[in-house]
Amino acid sequence: MIKLPATDFPVEKLVNAARAAKEAAYTPYSRLRVGAALLTVQGRLYKGCNIENASYSLAICAERVALFKALSEGEKDICALAVISDLGERCTPCGSCRQVLAEFGTEIKIFMCNSRGEYHVQTVAQLLPLPFKL
Repeated sequence: MIKLPATDFPVEKLVNAARAAKEAAYTPYSRLRVGAALLTVQGRLYKGCNIENASYSLAICAERVALFKALSEGEKDICALAVISDLGERCTPCGSCRQVLAEFGTEIKIFMCNSRGEYHVQTVAQLLPLPFKL
């Protein structure tokens, strides 16, 4: 069993939390459910799912829902995030999610999972090597 450093948190638990979050997705248009689970350095877990809207630009990704839930509870030290969908191939964060995550740490580990829970891990820096900064 692989565990995340500093928290002794099993990756499989993070992946399973993302899978559970996917069940709450609201996807009447694309029918593509996505779930995310975010882990803080303190060991707290926040889940999110994608939420669509008839006006597509108002939809929000699972990754940002999980992050915004953590932020709204005062959490800013993010350790890892797992993302999973119904697709057979691994689910990767979109460019918007990568940019938002980069605001809180380029060394955050992103576990990109397929529907079977198999994952590939990269840091935010690897996924977005040149984030926008002010």
